[in-house]
Amino acid sequence: MTILTVSQLTQAIKGQLEQRFPHVQIKGEISNLKIQASGHLYFTLKDAGSQISSVLFRGNAQSLARTPKDGDEVVCTGEVSVYAPRGSYQLIVRQVQFSGVGDLLLKFQLLKEKLTREGLFDTAHKKPLPSFPKTIGVVTSPTGAVIRDIIHVLRRRAPGFQLILNPVKVQGEGASGEIAKAIEEFNALGSVDLIIVGRGGGSLEDLWPFNEEIVSRAVFNSRIPIISAVGHETDVSLCDFAADVRAPTPSAAAEIAMGEKAKLIESLKVMREGLITHLQQNINHHRLKMLAITRQPLLCDPYALIGQLLQKMDDIGPSIARGLKTQVMTRRIRISGLQKQMQAINPAQKLAQKRENLKRLVAHLQAIDPKNLLQKGYSIVFSQKDNSVIMSAKSLTQKDQVRMQFADGSVSAEVVSGKENHI
Repeated sequence: MTILTVSQLTQAIKGQLEQRFPHVQIKGEISNLKIQASGHLYFTLKDAGSQISSVLFRGNAQSLARTPKDGDEVVCTGEVSVYAPRGSYQLIVRQVQFSGVGDLLLKFQLLKEKLTREGLFDTAHKKPLPSFPKTIGVVTSPTGAVIRDIIHVLRRRAPGFQLILNPVKVQGEGASGEIAKAIEEFNALGSVDLIIVGRGGGSLEDLWPFNEEIVSRAVFNSRIPIISAVGHETDVSLCDFAADVRAPTPSAAAEIAMGEKAKLIESLKVMREGLITHLQQNINHHRLKMLAITRQPLLCDPYALIGQLLQKMDDIGPSIARGLKTQVMTRRIRISGLQKQMQAINPAQKLAQKRENLKRLVAHLQAIDPKNLLQKGYSIVFSQKDNSVIMSAKSLTQKDQVRMQFADGSVSAEVVSGKENHI
């Protein structure tokens, strides 16, 4: 018989176990759970009659939907090995499936196939999102981080938005009914342009209300476009398939909801900055032009230009004076010549003759002046119709209007009767 050392025996047993049980699934209850600072999880997996030490290393633990706790019923997948320092066998866990998850996955798949056959997930039924929603309805928990994240994004991306929260349970009994009812209430209200349905991450059990048929049908029947934002990016729900748009997270849903409006706001900001830049360039251009104008000699030193004009006047002043003096002398000589000519023709005698002729003409005019005749008692008759002088009684008829001019005034009269050769 070969004598073995403890290590040899342990290694032999370890090899046999790992060869015999390279991949096992064990169902049991977690107890004595310890989470090390390194991220590794150590626990005991037990049932009514036995127990086995188990270890879940950090790399595999990070992929769990949630952290296990004492009392959880789980199905662990991994391999059986021996921990040589203690000489004890243990289960190296690669994957943890919480009790009931397998049934839920089967239920999920069957319901998905059913609703797919009915056309609830067809892209032909997807409604376009409004480009500029004024009011957004949100179906989620009033106390979770989801509503805070959505509000934070909307405030940053599209100030001035209006949000209406319809608070619901997002997990546990009755949650699916509340979610479906909230969607129906928004449709009945008719005051929102877009609905966001969502919650934060969690296990399949936590997210299950969003996989219920009642929720998928409420989403499909909604007249208002719906964005589904259930869980994290890796989580998928039937609500996501039924919705018009699926967002990986609630924050992303808010970004999508205000995408077009945010783009418009950003475009307006760019246009505003461009306009400011353009105006500033114009201001600078005109400032330079103004500076160039102010540097012109007339504006810099107006007296310099006036001084030049005064100097020019000083230069031409004597020439003007000499010209004026010459013209005065010329006029004087001409006047002297005219005086000599007048003396030669004796204008005084001719003027006396003209005066005598004028006196005779005046006397003649006075003799025939109508005013002088009127002073002697005569009168002149004018027609009121055309102010013409009436030269004969025959030219008048009964009721003709006339005006009689005397030396001291005139009177109006009407022809009553007349006789030949008499008035």
